[in-house]
Amino acid sequence: MSGDPLLRVQLDAGYASRAVLHDVRLELDFGEVLGLVGSSGAGKSTLVLSLLGLLPWRGGCVTGEVRLRGENLLQMPERQLRALRGRAVGFIPQSPMSALNPALSLERHFREAWRAHQRIVGDALKDRMYALLEEVQLPANRDFLGRRPAQISVGQAQRVLIALALLHEPSLLVADEPTSALDPVTQTQITELLRGLNRRHGASLLYVSHDLVSVLGLCHRIAVLDAGTIVENLNVEDLSCARHPATRRLLGTLPVPAEVLLRYRSQSSKKSYASTALG
Repeated sequence: MSGDPLLRVQLDAGYASRAVLHDVRLELDFGEVLGLVGSSGAGKSTLVLSLLGLLPWRGGCVTGEVRLRGENLLQMPERQLRALRGRAVGFIPQSPMSALNPALSLERHFREAWRAHQRIVGDALKDRMYALLEEVQLPANRDFLGRRPAQISVGQAQRVLIALALLHEPSLLVADEPTSALDPVTQTQITELLRGLNRRHGASLLYVSHDLVSVLGLCHRIAVLDAGTIVENLNVEDLSCARHPATRRLLGTLPVPAEVLLRYRSQSSKKSYASTALG
């Protein structure tokens, strides 16, 4: 990487009774997609909460540094962190149906998220909402915005969450297992959507998952978390050179060799680029 990265992390984290993360170090460059992979229990969720400054709300403790554009988020007061969440850092959670408020319309979700960081509503919000709905391939009309979460599919709900995360054009997106609740076809669609958004807008993405297939379809680089420590960090093209047993175990779960999936990704990207150019 050249110059200072967008995100630089060096931290320890845990709860009163046990340590979970041990000297976790990672960097994310501007415009990069980094896959954080690991089996269940490796500490992925604790790391996500630590990065967002939310672990203390779960009774946890974090020490070290989480530097975004050089500023250490762990030294910021909660008021300042609230101003950053959603504006500088967008979050795409897992379980989309439980992440949305069932009592609110989709439009109300956008309005509440907008008011958290913007004073002027009016046409600015309307234009932004409609543009984002089109970009995530959802109906950009009043009828759709008037629906509540129970009236849309799980895949549509995940796209709504992605649009909400993009609302204030953050420089960093953190996606926590965003495809885990979806069927295989919708998983592929969401992965391709995230790849296209990264290509068009250049937002950096930390993609957290235990699913190596989706990681290979999206990420430039992979950091492997095992027992609370980053044990391997390499480009996706260099996965065949992986040495740590945790990485080798993850590779063993793939339905086909990693090289085949990367070849498919390359062909898919070329087709997508050609369609965009022709369109």
